[in-house]
Amino acid sequence: MRIRLLPFSLLICFSSLCVKGQVVYELNTCIRTGLERNFSLLITKNSEQISKNNFTIGNAGFLPSLDLTSQHSGTLNDQKQNFTDGSRTVTNNIFNTNTSVGVAMDMTIFNGFSVQTTYKKLNELRQIGELNTQLSIENLISNIISGYYNYIQQVELLNNEKYAVTLSKERLRIDEDRYLLGSNSKLQVLQSRVYLNADSSRLSQQYEVVRAAQISLNELMAAEDLGTEFISKDTSIVVDSTLIYEKLLQETLENNTSMRIASKNKTISEYDYKIIAARTYPYLNLNSGYNYNLNTFSSSSMKNQQTNGFNYGLTFGVNIFNGFNQRRNLKNSSIDISNKDLLYKNIEQGVRADLLTIYHAYSNYLRLIALEKQNLETATENLAIAMERYKLGSLSGIELREVQKSLLDARESLLSVQYQAKLAEISLLLISGRIMEYYK
Repeated sequence: MRIRLLPFSLLICFSSLCVKGQVVYELNTCIRTGLERNFSLLITKNSEQISKNNFTIGNAGFLPSLDLTSQHSGTLNDQKQNFTDGSRTVTNNIFNTNTSVGVAMDMTIFNGFSVQTTYKKLNELRQIGELNTQLSIENLISNIISGYYNYIQQVELLNNEKYAVTLSKERLRIDEDRYLLGSNSKLQVLQSRVYLNADSSRLSQQYEVVRAAQISLNELMAAEDLGTEFISKDTSIVVDSTLIYEKLLQETLENNTSMRIASKNKTISEYDYKIIAARTYPYLNLNSGYNYNLNTFSSSSMKNQQTNGFNYGLTFGVNIFNGFNQRRNLKNSSIDISNKDLLYKNIEQGVRADLLTIYHAYSNYLRLIALEKQNLETATENLAIAMERYKLGSLSGIELREVQKSLLDARESLLSVQYQAKLAEISLLLISGRIMEYYK
């Protein structure tokens, strides 16, 4: 009986039939679910909302403050008076009350443009909140894509192990037939069975790896049931081989989110310096209000007294000396601006280095994919020849095992290189701000 070596694509199809009825995950759906449910991202979005809420003219100091106050108080006293002529008066239970109501307004008219600068700073903080959310979204998408293709890789490796078991079973069948015909020894049958058990053990372990990959992807998506079993719509790892370094570099310098956040932080430091410098300017404040006051007397020529009216005032001032703290604060703020500039340059340098390093790895992986594909084709043809020779008895069991192992290793090596190339592609798009292209 001749054995026909099944292509790996057919094995994948057969495996898919075995899991018919399971949930099918598509990459775009995984990303959308993760963006809607991931807990870390939801926390970041809440922080962004706080920064948006803080961006108001009232928080910056443009609007006046208005306070309403009211008070009621009373006294109950006994009074004794001794006069110089020797006379004396005694008055008991003197009950006086005071009731007041007032409305007070305070408003800053000028304080060295600090209010306007604070408003601009709040706007920058709002934009940083948006960029932090964008950064979290990009990282989450990157992790989901990596997890999705890791699952595909592990399933492919699982099919590889299934194929190994299929080959070992066929070899055991051939050896058992030979043994029954008396043309083979029992030792050869036992050795084939050992190989089959070893392959079956690795297959069992790979099932666990696939299961772990499923759970990991469900966790990134914040799925209701982390144990949900699924199959992926994609069954292979396809790498985009059209990325160009010069274009990626230009996009990175324009769109990299970490660099944009660092630039915003530098701008905020410059606004902080202006706010501190504004303290050297004179300030002018307006205050006004309306007050109502009622006093009642139980022992007086007056029964009660009522006053009400409007009041206003302007306060002008300037700080002349505060123990050289203003000078110290300006120096420290200037140093902070310099540090933020250095931090931006450091981040830019790191991003450039990462882009260059990953792109070189990406280019190398593309070359390796072509080599590994050739190696797989050669190993597949070699196994077909080896099986025919083994059936004819012109090839030893150890030699056949080596040929089988070479094919399985070639397949595994190709999958590994393809996955590493995909990770490099994902990293390049993440750095250059193009990772959202995966989410359509």
